[in-house]
Amino acid sequence: MDHGIRLSTVNLNAPDPSALGAFYARLLGWEVLADEPGWVVIGLGDDYLRISFEEDRHFQPPVWPSEPGMPPIQMHLDVRVTDLDGAVAHALACGATVAEHQPQEDVRVCVDPAGHVFCLWLDRDGDDNAAAED
Repeated sequence: MDHGIRLSTVNLNAPDPSALGAFYARLLGWEVLADEPGWVVIGLGDDYLRISFEEDRHFQPPVWPSEPGMPPIQMHLDVRVTDLDGAVAHALACGATVAEHQPQEDVRVCVDPAGHVFCLWLDRDGDDNAAAED
C-alpha cells in the first residue's frame, strides 16, 4: 500500500547553516532554494531531493574514524564522481579538507567546513545504483 511516503530532505545541523548551505551548493552545483535565519535548503532544479541545514549552536563535529567517548558519525553523504582527483580538488577549493584516515582506494573521505564527514566515491561504471562502502 502506498501512503505517499517519499524521502524529501536530508538535514544536517550546523553552527552556521548559511555558510554550510553555500558550501554544499557550490560543491554539488546546486542552488540555494531558501536561506532563512537558522534554516537553509539547497536543491537542483525540479529534482525532489533536497539537503537542508538547521542551526545548532551546540553542534560538535563527529570524529572520524570514531573513537570511544567522542562524537560519532550519525550519518554521512556519499557523493558519486567520475574523476576522483578532480572532485577532491574541487572539494578542497570549496572549503573541504581531506580526512587523514582513508579506508578505500576509490573513495576519499572529506570533511566539510562544519566538520561533517562526506565521501567522494569513484563510479567507474556510471552505475546510478552503486554505493560506496565506508
